[in-house]
Amino acid sequence: MSTFESGIDPTAIAPRQSGADASGGALRAGFTAMTEGTQADWNRIVEAQLEFYPGLTDRVMSHLGLLSGDYGGFTVDRLTHSLQTATRAVRANRSDSYVACALLHDIGDTLGSFNHPDIGAAIVWPFVDDDLHWMVQQHGIFQGYYFFEYLGLDPNMRDRFEGHPHYDLCAEFCADFDQPAFDPDYPSLALEEFRPLLEGFFASPKRSIYKRDQS
Repeated sequence: MSTFESGIDPTAIAPRQSGADASGGALRAGFTAMTEGTQADWNRIVEAQLEFYPGLTDRVMSHLGLLSGDYGGFTVDRLTHSLQTATRAVRANRSDSYVACALLHDIGDTLGSFNHPDIGAAIVWPFVDDDLHWMVQQHGIFQGYYFFEYLGLDPNMRDRFEGHPHYDLCAEFCADFDQPAFDPDYPSLALEEFRPLLEGFFASPKRSIYKRDQS
């Protein structure tokens, strides 16, 4: 079964017969409201999703590319910061999942101007355990330890999480990889060099509302 596990077993989907859309593309569902949907409709939808899913790495890398040239006032642009954070994690021999999180931690900067950690956390959630998900989700508060005082905020805001099992993980991520990753002279890996790692990362979701074997 594909790593995209829906409530419909893709091996049970009947081969395409007829009914391609007017543009010659794939079969489409026939309903205009979900209350009208049939098993055949949902078989078509699942089949389309199974074809779409393998392109996730390309889509994520394309969105990371949008960070290029966006400096936001920093010494390096947001893509360089992301690459540098991930490269530092690689050179510290962190796991592939950790490196992927380091690369994607700020991917939400372009769309989530006021809550960017939530976007990165949502992207990695299906593929990581709770510790790494929490690290990405909370890194904005922990990173604030280094600059919140200049914004009139409490740099110790992270103290609200003292005693949390993943507190040290997130504090270390920010201290060792995130906050020093603004060096324009640092020799970072290129985005394309992370492709094999991302392909492996996105290959096997651990959890999703569409996985049938979840508790």
